Amino acid sequence: MAERLKIYHLPTCSTCKSAIKALKQQGYELEQQDIKTTPPTAEELKQLIAKSGLPIGKWFNVSGEVYREMGLKDILPGMSEEEKIDLLASNGMLIKRPIVTNGTKVSIGFREQDFGPMWYVL
Repeated sequence: MAERLKIYHLPTCSTCKSAIKALKQQGYELEQQDIKTTPPTAEELKQLIAKSGLPIGKWFNVSGEVYREMGLKDILPGMSEEEKIDLLASNGMLIKRPIVTNGTKVSIGFREQDFGPMWYVL
């Protein structure tokens, strides 16, 4: 039986589509969740961030339109971690994507050098 992964993605995002294709080629079964219509909750984000081992700043989609429109580059440094998590949970378009998890490991984005070693079967 194939390992099942959960992927938070944007269906129209080419990077997310590439990640989904790569994971399916590796034989994974995917539970897909649209990050725009159903973003992860604040509680889910806390768990995902902790499991990823990455600082919360890496979770923001800094190249996204919403991030720029809100002027978050200047606002985020003055926010607490709790406020940042609540902000991410309030708008899935602020979150770097895709998020992939098997319940233990978590990755964000689809950079081959990070994604491959974590999810590709060797």
